[in-house]
Amino acid sequence: MRLYSKRQLVVGIALGAMGAAALMFGGAFLIARSGLFQQKSLAQASLAAPADGQAGGAALPAAGNSGAAATAAALPPGYAQPVQYTMDESENIGVYERNNESVVNITTEVVSVNWFMEPVPQSGGSGSGSIIDTRGYVLTNYHVVKGAYKLFVNTADGRQHEASVVGADPQNDLAVIKFAPPAGTTLKPIAFGSAKGLKVGQKVLAIGNPFGLERTLTQGIVSGLGRPIQKDDTTILQNMIQTDASINPGNSGGPLFNAAGQMIGINTMIYTPSGGSVGIGFAIPIDTAVRIVPELIKAGKIRRGWIDIEAIQLFPALITYLKQSGQPSPVEQGLLVSAVRSGSSADKAGLKGGATAVRYGSSTFKIGGDIITAVDGQAVGSIADLYTALEDNKPGEKVWVEYYRGKQKSRIQVTLSAQSQQQDQ
Repeated sequence: MRLYSKRQLVVGIALGAMGAAALMFGGAFLIARSGLFQQKSLAQASLAAPADGQAGGAALPAAGNSGAAATAAALPPGYAQPVQYTMDESENIGVYERNNESVVNITTEVVSVNWFMEPVPQSGGSGSGSIIDTRGYVLTNYHVVKGAYKLFVNTADGRQHEASVVGADPQNDLAVIKFAPPAGTTLKPIAFGSAKGLKVGQKVLAIGNPFGLERTLTQGIVSGLGRPIQKDDTTILQNMIQTDASINPGNSGGPLFNAAGQMIGINTMIYTPSGGSVGIGFAIPIDTAVRIVPELIKAGKIRRGWIDIEAIQLFPALITYLKQSGQPSPVEQGLLVSAVRSGSSADKAGLKGGATAVRYGSSTFKIGGDIITAVDGQAVGSIADLYTALEDNKPGEKVWVEYYRGKQKSRIQVTLSAQSQQQDQ
C-alpha cells in the first residue's frame, strides 16, 4: 500500500477538477457547433428545394405570384405566409366579388287588422332580388312581394330605398320591382346566362339574404333538370333547376350562378320537412325571365290566351258517380267541361258544357259535358295542366283541343280569348 502526503493529495484534486472543467467546456462547444451546422444545412436545403417538387435547382415563383413570393422571402421567421387559393376557391371568390353588390335584400310591409278593425301596417316577409338595369329595376319572385303594402330595397352600400312593383307574373312566380337610385350612384346589373346547356353535376353558386344575413354565398351542384313543381292548385312551375346549394328563407328571388358568374336561375323554393335547408332547392330558369321581363316592364303583366270554359278536374269520386249515373267517363284523367261562356270562341268552336247540376262538398257544377284531354298538343289532366299548356299562347292565337263527347273522341280548333286578371291571380 502506497502512502501520499497531504501536499500530493491537494495537487491531485486540483488537477482532477481542472480536467473535468475542460471536458465539460469541450462537450458544450461541440454540441453548439453541431447545432449551428445543422441549422445552416436546413436553411440551405429549404432554399435549394424546388417549390413544384422537381429535383434540383432553386424554385421559381409561379406566374402571377412573384409579389407574394417576394413578400414571403422578406417576412421574418414565425410570421404567417400569404394565403394561396385553389382554383375552385379563386373561382368562387371571383363570382362573389363581381356580383354581390348586384344582389339586394327586399323587405315588405303588409296591412293587417287590429282588434278595433282598423288597418295597421306591420312587417311582412323578406327576400332577395337581382339588379337587372342601371335605372333600378330588380328581378325577384312574385311571392316575395305578393300582398305588400310597402316595399324596401336594401343595397350593398347600406342604404334603404322604397320601391314599387312594376309588373308581376304569378303563373311563373316572377316580378319586377323598381327603386330610384340616388344621384351619382351607378348600379351594376347582373349578367344573364342561359340554363339551356346545364348538366347535372355542374357547379352552381347562390347569393342571397337567408334569414336576413345579407349577401350570403353558398355553393353546390345541379342535382336535376326539367323538374315540374306544383306551386298551387292552378300553377305548375316548369323546367325547374334542382340544386343542393343551400337555399333558406330569404334566398327567394336571388340569383343562381354558374362558375363563370352568369345568372342562370332565380332561387325560388326548397323542399324541406323540417323548415330548414336539406339540400333540395329549386330555381326558375333565367330563360323564362328573359322571355317575360320586357313585357312585364312594358305592360305590367303577361297577356295570355284562354279558353272560356268552366272546367272540373276528374277525380275518383266523380268518375264513380258518372258511371253510376249512366254517363261513364271514357278516361280517368281530363277536364270535364261544366259550362261554356255563351258567344265565346269556345262556344263558336263547338265545345259543349253539362246539363245536369250536381253538388260535391261546397262546389256545384254540371255533368254531361265534353271531357278535354289535350290542348295545343299537351296532355291535360288538371287545371294546372291547362294553364301550363297555354302559358306561351297569346289572345287571338288558335290551338287544337282534343276531347271526348260520350265515347267519341274529337278534335277542334279554338281561338283563344284574353286571360282575365282573376285567373292570373
